[in-house]
Amino acid sequence: MSTEALFNLNAAGIAYIVSAILFILGLKRLGSPATARTGNRLSALAMLLAVLATVFSNDIASWEWILVGVIVGSGIGAYSARKVQMTSMPQLVAIFNGLGGATSAVVAAGELIRLIDLEELIPQDVSITIMASVIVGGATLTGSLIAYGKLQGVVPTRPLLLPIRHVINTVLLLGMIGSTAWFVIDPSISAFLTAAIMAVALGILIVIPIGGADMPVVIALLNSYSGIAGAATGFVLGNNILIIAGSLVGASGLILTRIMTKAMNRSLVNVMLGGFGVDDSTMGASGDDERPVTSILPEDAALILGYAQSVIFVPGYGLAVAQAQHQVRELADLLKIKGITVKYAIHPVAGRMPGHMNVLLAEANVPYDELKDLDEINGEFSSTDVAVVIGANDVTNPSARNDKSSPIYGMPILNVDQAQSVIMMKRSMSSGFAGVQNELFFLEKTQMLFGDAKNSVEKIVGEIKDL
Repeated sequence: MSTEALFNLNAAGIAYIVSAILFILGLKRLGSPATARTGNRLSALAMLLAVLATVFSNDIASWEWILVGVIVGSGIGAYSARKVQMTSMPQLVAIFNGLGGATSAVVAAGELIRLIDLEELIPQDVSITIMASVIVGGATLTGSLIAYGKLQGVVPTRPLLLPIRHVINTVLLLGMIGSTAWFVIDPSISAFLTAAIMAVALGILIVIPIGGADMPVVIALLNSYSGIAGAATGFVLGNNILIIAGSLVGASGLILTRIMTKAMNRSLVNVMLGGFGVDDSTMGASGDDERPVTSILPEDAALILGYAQSVIFVPGYGLAVAQAQHQVRELADLLKIKGITVKYAIHPVAGRMPGHMNVLLAEANVPYDELKDLDEINGEFSSTDVAVVIGANDVTNPSARNDKSSPIYGMPILNVDQAQSVIMMKRSMSSGFAGVQNELFFLEKTQMLFGDAKNSVEKIVGEIKDL
């Protein structure tokens, strides 16, 4: 090895160590809304450093192609991140998960073709990691596309249950194990493609039976899969930083999945077996419930809020759809001027993905110390004058505590029903994503404010200013 090549190798190793440290620090700072932006920048810097180190230390391709890839990829990423609506952020994450899995599979395929062309003997450990890359990456790609489709409404939200889906999935799993054994014994394109086709099919069949209510868990799990696929590809290429970065993503995705399943009182096995979620044919059917509810106007809501001493806002997906976060923050500021204590209750699965509400409220410059998670805030509802629920449904449903026959029974919820008074902002009486009617609607202390959340809050703000 020449002195120049040795220098490049050592420089790349140092760059990878620095990159790994930046990845870890970035991931750590993503744990709080107050430091999340810095964490995101550190992680982006780490990735840039890793890419540059890899390019400089390896004869990968001509600079023209590398430059084209950087420009095109950066342009697509910047455009997507800036233009996507907050309500569609889960869909974007699902697409990125899928592309990450696909990239790992394609890189593994490229390395396989290179080794075959060189007529080199492929070690067994490399053969196994190549197959791990394509299997996990292929399943992540199609699973993420189905998750995107369910969130976007392109694919039916309801669980699509094939009669013998477990048998089919078992056959595909055994087939992939057999293809891996075949590939280890005789590395060939045929064995590789067989496993890839089965992995793509398995990704579809795993996610199709899962209802829309469980999509936050699925997105977290697929995020983990994309990391695992990346780490496997790192072993294929012998690239340490890819192994480290993939392992970080895989581990954090699994931890997040565990947090999500705990927040929904569901086991991961129960989620992946499918069958839970809203049926498209019944969406909105709960609006036929003939039990009486108390309906109010924005003027009434302003009076209730204006003379309260403490208020807790409970944001949900309806707030994200209406893009009402700035108006809610303005309302909160007005209440605080009047000496009213204001806090925000954030459920782990509020919205369509973990952290959805935190990011949405941070966009409106809501103070971080006012954002309280479920464990912090639940004990305070009983001493709160008014709880204002904006589009949150399943996470405030008392049935999760009281009705053993309910599909969401046992799911930890926000104790909104324990507040002295509840203002529920919704467009209609329709059920939440789980397809379960919210018993909170029918309590004597609950007052329904129907309409677009943004318009309703704007009217309340106007009335508060006149008080």
